[in-house]
Amino acid sequence: MLKGLGGLAGLGDMGKMMKAAQEMQSKLAELQEELARTVVVGEAGAGLVKARVTAKGEVTGLDIDPTILVPSEKEVIEDLILAAIKDAQGKATARHAEEMRKMTEGLGLPADMKLPF
Repeated sequence: MLKGLGGLAGLGDMGKMMKAAQEMQSKLAELQEELARTVVVGEAGAGLVKARVTAKGEVTGLDIDPTILVPSEKEVIEDLILAAIKDAQGKATARHAEEMRKMTEGLGLPADMKLPF
């Protein structure tokens, strides 16, 4: 009768799997929204330059101490800005990975499982 589909018990398992997949999709969407709102700050030059980046990696702002705004130090300032952005992006990547690890463990999945983002 329904042998090809694994019998009625198999259909119940399929329903559970579909529900779990929908829950995971919902949690992934919530996490994406949270990561877009989460801001980390990277620094360079002992805090003279700070970059704000979302946990998804989008640069949202820079803070530059006005004492370093000397035209002859243009290259140093540019280097500090890049260093602050890279620091912030590294922190954002780490935060993203940590949140993903927490979520996969919460769903009972292996911590190193790669999800679609």
